[in-house]
Amino acid sequence: MMTYTTNEMMTVAASRRLGNGSVCFVGIGLPSKAANLARLTHAPDVVLIYESGPIGAKPSVLPLSIGDGELAETADTVVPTGEIFRYWLQGGRIDVGFLGAAQVDRYGNINTTVIGDYHQPKVRLPGAGGAPEIAGSARQVLIILKQSHRTFVDKLAFVTSVGFGEGGEHRKQLGLPGEGPVGIITDLCIMEPEAGTHEFVVTSLHPGVTREQVIENTGWAIRFAEDVATTEAPRVEELQALRALEARTAAHGQSGGDE
Repeated sequence: MMTYTTNEMMTVAASRRLGNGSVCFVGIGLPSKAANLARLTHAPDVVLIYESGPIGAKPSVLPLSIGDGELAETADTVVPTGEIFRYWLQGGRIDVGFLGAAQVDRYGNINTTVIGDYHQPKVRLPGAGGAPEIAGSARQVLIILKQSHRTFVDKLAFVTSVGFGEGGEHRKQLGLPGEGPVGIITDLCIMEPEAGTHEFVVTSLHPGVTREQVIENTGWAIRFAEDVATTEAPRVEELQALRALEARTAAHGQSGGDE
C-alpha cells in the first residue's frame, strides 16, 4: 500500500462522495480538487459546473479561479452566470453543491466572510460568492475543510451560507429548498447530520486518527455516532490520479488552491 498524507486522505474521501453521472456545482480549491479526482477515477460521467458558466468542465489542471480559461476551454458548453444560478441551481438541477469553508459550526453553517467583529474584523475573508445560493438550493451539499479549533467553532463570527441554521427544523422553516449539507469531510474524519437534531456527528475516523484528536480539534463538544466506521485508506489508483493532477497543476505554474 502506498503511503499518503492527511490532505490526500481528505481529498480522496471527499471525492468518493460524488456519484457517477451526478451534476455537481463546484467551489474553487479543495472542492474542485476532490470533484476532479472523482471525475478522473470512479465518476467519469460526473458533470462539473462552475459559477462562471462552464458546464461539463474537464480541466486537465486545477483551476486557479472560476475565471480560469481551462474551465471554459474544456467544458461541454458555457452559459451566462445568471443561467447557472436561475436555471440550473434554483431550477433544482444541481445534485450536489461542493463547498469549502473558513469556519463551520455543528449545524453545517459556513463562514467565508470575516473573522472577528464584522465592522472591525481580525481577518477579512474572500466573501460569499455563490456559496449561499448553492447551500440553499442544491439538492445536497458536501463541505470539505481541514479540522482545527479555528475552523470548527462553537459560534460563527458570521453566517455566510446556511446549513441547518439553529438545528432541528430550522432549515425547513427558513424555506430553503435543498436538503442541506449531508457530509463534512476533514483531514481527520467524516461527519454527517444526526437525524432530528441535524447536529453533525462523527461517523467515520480516518485510519490512525483517534477520537481524542477529533475532540482536541473541534470547538464544540463533538459527539460520535453509535457505530463509528474507519474510512477506507486511499487506493493506489486514487493516489496516482491525485498526484498526477497535482503535478500537472504545479507544472502549469499554480497550486490549485490547496488551502
